[in-house]
Amino acid sequence: MDKQNIIYDCSRGCSTERTNEGELRINFKTGCCKLSVFDWLEGIPEEITKELFEVRFKNTRKSCFLNTSGQSLAVGDIVTVEASNGHDVGIITLAGPVILHQLRRNNVDIKTFEFKKIYRKAKTLDIERWQEAIAKEHKTMIRSRQIAASLNLNMKIGDVEFQGDGTKAIFYYIADERVDFRQLIRLFADEFKIRIEMRQIGARQEAGLIGGIGVCGQELCCARYMSDFQSITTQAARSQDLSLNPQKLAGQCSKLKCCINYEAAVYIDAHANIPFVRAPLETEDGFAYLVKTDTLKGVMWFSYEQNSMANMFPLTAERVKEVIKLNKRGVKVANLNPAEEKVAEYKSAVGEGSISRFDETSRSAPQNRKRHKKSPRGGHDNQK
Repeated sequence: MDKQNIIYDCSRGCSTERTNEGELRINFKTGCCKLSVFDWLEGIPEEITKELFEVRFKNTRKSCFLNTSGQSLAVGDIVTVEASNGHDVGIITLAGPVILHQLRRNNVDIKTFEFKKIYRKAKTLDIERWQEAIAKEHKTMIRSRQIAASLNLNMKIGDVEFQGDGTKAIFYYIADERVDFRQLIRLFADEFKIRIEMRQIGARQEAGLIGGIGVCGQELCCARYMSDFQSITTQAARSQDLSLNPQKLAGQCSKLKCCINYEAAVYIDAHANIPFVRAPLETEDGFAYLVKTDTLKGVMWFSYEQNSMANMFPLTAERVKEVIKLNKRGVKVANLNPAEEKVAEYKSAVGEGSISRFDETSRSAPQNRKRHKKSPRGGHDNQK
């Protein structure tokens, strides 16, 4: 098999290749699966979820289906499933008892919910028609953007997804205000000869659909596992003493990064133990000005020079509280000697040794090196 004929489709988590006989093969790629779920209950039998399977379509669109085909299905199989009109084609990404946890997270009651059906494993004709529909998506998206621009609509079409049978397409769009796209739908139907569904998404959802690599070097959280987007404010960034630079705080969606909220609660709790210093500390040596605060360690750094980071010394938050109480009584602290205020510091093992130890050093040979010469008697004679 020629590897040059393999086409990787990360939007659906698979690769396509055509054999020398002309047969089209689809291989599931777990590494490209957006919003993937680790099956930590794999191999555990569960009768209630025996015929339930999670099927993934394009990007982050997933749904659970009931297997009514009577066929034995497994993760990675290409299946033909029930759709609102016609049928769709997707890839099974999850099976087993872990589906119950996914349904519970989405507030779905397995006893009352009416699941759509899995008709069968996709046949060759289903796969061929599915790939033909996928090939139209990019051209359709470009053309739909041109039509929307000609109508002067304040919207952005971010992605287009065709149904597996090619009779319907979902247009994902972003708009800051309400858009009247009745005329747009008529033009789309006349242009593409398919059924049209317009689905509005947010900027964060668009980033999850497209995917990418964040500044941390990892895949975007919205594409990897996040599906619930909470509001993010600059107050969460202030509580962590982050720079309020919009270019550093904004993600690829041009909104505040979702990861700002990850540690915000920890910093808010830590700030409760940090005293608020309104004025410099009064000591017999002069005024001690607050320079910076290590919130998580509970350490505050002071300097006798105002607006300067020279000669800083650390004080614990408890010690600062004591000094503030004494200052309110009119008592000046006798001494804030850094030698007396010992604060536990984290030391990395990387800095314990010098990197120069890896350099090769020339060693001179000793002048009085003794050479051993084997004697005929089996011993050694020492010679200079």
